[in-house]
Amino acid sequence: MEVKTELRGVTKKELSSLMVKWGEPAYRGAQIFNWIQVHCEDDLAEMHNLPKKLKEKLAQKTFIAPLQMNKDWIGEDGTRKFLLELFDGKKIESVFLKHPDHNTLCVSSQVGCSYKCKFCATGEMGFERNLLPGEIVGQVHSASKITGSSIRNVVFMGMGEPLDNLEAVLKSIELLGDPQGQNIGQRRITISTCGLVPEINKLAALELQCVLAISLHAPSDDLRSKLVPINRRYPLEELLKACRNYFTVSGRRISFEYALIEGVNDRPEQAQQLGALLRRFPAHINILPANPISGGNIKGSGEEKIKRFVGILEANGLPVSLRKSRGQEIEAACGQLSTLEEEGQG
Repeated sequence: MEVKTELRGVTKKELSSLMVKWGEPAYRGAQIFNWIQVHCEDDLAEMHNLPKKLKEKLAQKTFIAPLQMNKDWIGEDGTRKFLLELFDGKKIESVFLKHPDHNTLCVSSQVGCSYKCKFCATGEMGFERNLLPGEIVGQVHSASKITGSSIRNVVFMGMGEPLDNLEAVLKSIELLGDPQGQNIGQRRITISTCGLVPEINKLAALELQCVLAISLHAPSDDLRSKLVPINRRYPLEELLKACRNYFTVSGRRISFEYALIEGVNDRPEQAQQLGALLRRFPAHINILPANPISGGNIKGSGEEKIKRFVGILEANGLPVSLRKSRGQEIEAACGQLSTLEEEGQG
């Protein structure tokens, strides 16, 4: 049985080559690309400048993976969470963040996740499958259509571990960055990882200009191994070596994400330890209180502890930002994405 090509995950050059292979003019590929990547069209019947016979052939040999919008939650601050159903019935979530001068979309890269970080609801789902490149790009298209707004920044901080689906993530970045498509450059894309060292080194070798964000959350191996189990395979020394390598090649400062959990990683001595770990490192630290997750016992640190922790880091000369949780009341904040309830499992 012939495997159909998923069109939303195909570059303009690949589409043009396919058209030539089919005996069509190469420019038909650019037309198809424009319909899909600029107009976010997923219905061949609406691609009015394509010949009828070509559309029939496309329908026989290709498909555009549908992303059906099942639910759209809107938070008090304008944050929106979308529940999207994929062609095989599986579901993912993405989050739209409106800022005064731009819009950001937090996209998923997998259905579920296998890494089971202690403060992340997605890990409770387990791993189901990787997303196709077109399903990643499709989240941007869906958000643009439903909000009527363009997306300027994309962050791979949704469901799944992006570097565990590296090939599809890289293809989606190529597609989103096409100047004749969404034109979202690499410098406006952030890739978050729990710390897959070989894949970080692969990113460095590719000389990407994306922001690399590390889900750190602990200043020592013993604690991080409890919170972020992948640390048992790639401890802090190896992780920071890979991060420094990425900085050396890309020139892009590394972002370290640190969610403060009450009584776990928020003590003053831990702030000093983190300061010593990252001092003189090309880093920016994003501090935020851990968000509650369904069925979990995670509690974010209080305001006074957060201020004290940030103050210690700043006294160590580290650039720090205190991030405000957005969309917590609709479970759209960091670590809260999960489709267990929608699947009837929660």
